[in-house]
Amino acid sequence: MKKILVMNGPNLNMLGIREKGIYGVKTLNEINSFIAEQTKNMEVELEFFQSNHEGVLIDKIHDAYGDKDGIVLNAGAYTHYSYAIRDAISSVSIPCVEVHLSDIHVREAFRHISVISDVCVAQICGKGEQGYVDAIALLTEERK
Repeated sequence: MKKILVMNGPNLNMLGIREKGIYGVKTLNEINSFIAEQTKNMEVELEFFQSNHEGVLIDKIHDAYGDKDGIVLNAGAYTHYSYAIRDAISSVSIPCVEVHLSDIHVREAFRHISVISDVCVAQICGKGEQGYVDAIALLTEERK
């Protein structure tokens, strides 16, 4: 059984309220329930985590070392400028998939840049909640 950490960064706790035209109407809890339901036959143990604080996210990545087989990370806005999160991912050597609900490559110019993508095994954008499921599937294939 693979142990996967599903992490969400800043403002993702506001899903279902914020910018519904971009992020949809489901709350983060509803998305987490969807992920759990869709992966129930994948032989994975999921841990869900969300924080608006960069240091807390970094600590959680560090804590995953030796405990998790993979990380699914929607770093939110930190994707575009947090070299500290990038370095945390790099330091633990745990396969990480970067996920975004929307397609960051067709949004505002500043969102086109990801400083974490080069330390992740893949980037999945614009697939909504299904992107998380696809990331988990990818991580279970990566670590067989």
